Amino acid sequence: MKFLRQIYESFRFAWQALKSNITRTILSLLGVTVGIFAIVAVFTIVDSLEKSIRDSLKSIGEDVFYVQKWPWGFGGEYQWWKYFQWPSPSNAEYKFLYDNMEKASAVAVMDFRGGVTLKNGSNSMDALIQGISYEYNQISDVPLVSGRYFMQQETSNGRNVAIIGWDIAQALFPNQVAEGKIFKLAGNKFTVVGVQERKGESLVDFGGNPDKKCIITYGSFAKMFQSGRPDPDIVVKGLPGDEGLKEAEAEVIGLMRTKRGIKPRGENNFSINRPEAAAQAVSGLFSVLTLAGWVIGSFSILVGGFGIANIMFVSVKERTNLIGIQKSLGAKNYAILFQFLFEAVMLSLVGGLVGIFLVFLLSFMQLGSLKIILMPSNVVLGLAVSSVIGVLSGIIPAMLAARMDPVIAIRAK
Repeated sequence: MKFLRQIYESFRFAWQALKSNITRTILSLLGVTVGIFAIVAVFTIVDSLEKSIRDSLKSIGEDVFYVQKWPWGFGGEYQWWKYFQWPSPSNAEYKFLYDNMEKASAVAVMDFRGGVTLKNGSNSMDALIQGISYEYNQISDVPLVSGRYFMQQETSNGRNVAIIGWDIAQALFPNQVAEGKIFKLAGNKFTVVGVQERKGESLVDFGGNPDKKCIITYGSFAKMFQSGRPDPDIVVKGLPGDEGLKEAEAEVIGLMRTKRGIKPRGENNFSINRPEAAAQAVSGLFSVLTLAGWVIGSFSILVGGFGIANIMFVSVKERTNLIGIQKSLGAKNYAILFQFLFEAVMLSLVGGLVGIFLVFLLSFMQLGSLKIILMPSNVVLGLAVSSVIGVLSGIIPAMLAARMDPVIAIRAK
């Protein structure tokens, strides 16, 4: 209890010292405030960017990989010119994988066409058209605000039915119920069977913004847009127990090589692309930004730390006589040490709290489509850095105060 009481007294002395020198306190914590603001702000923006991108990656499916002609980024095992010679995946290859795969929970085929105009009377809108097979909703969620998903018979027969995005529904059928309505796409009549939930603008939309997307059956898409050289994507979703999707990938490679008649020593002429690869590339970029935030913030914190240390030396000098009186009345060295150390830590923490509060205010600002979110982990980081800076800045002045001879200290003027 005596130890706790002495700690409490040390806190009380520190608080009184800070209140008695408001101007000096404010000037001292400015450096820490700017430094913590810089670090926490960069971390918060980076985390918000990363969350936005990862959420967008989830929209193209989890535990999936894509069989495509082109790799997601060159510089792989082949020279760039070889990719041009590779054939594109085909609907026949999709059906072959669908019929023969045992290590997959779902296999789907899809393709895109952008800038296609949808019309309903005088109302029109340019949209991204996505053709999908029936299994697509097992690969990626298709959240609907109204209506239904495609029936298997509709996709098998290539019926002209569509699931439209929120913005498309508002543009083509303002103040109306969209389900059951008919619109024209590339001169063909389509019936709306469902409307997707509104997502809103986001920083990155892998696979397109669903609000501006029109999903149709793959059969209809192929008839309208694949008369030339089709280049669909085959999507494979692995089984839950397949860690790293190694078994599914190995099976796909074997089946694709068989379907394309590639000899045992022949090179693969298709690419296996994973969303995780894009996520890892994003993480590498964000690591650089995080490092930049540390560097920028460290300079400000360094200045703030020297400012706090300087103020603490001045504070010890001003209160030398009081230190002597406290020690002559029985105050232990650790009580004097804690008194000045707590003062430095409190000073640094106040500066850190102000910096974190400024980041909190930043989260209310509208930065385009990016939603700024102050994570609890970043708050803890800011407070931890502030505490460490306070300890490092105040430890030497506090030790000098604790080691003073009480007789000499009392005589000081």
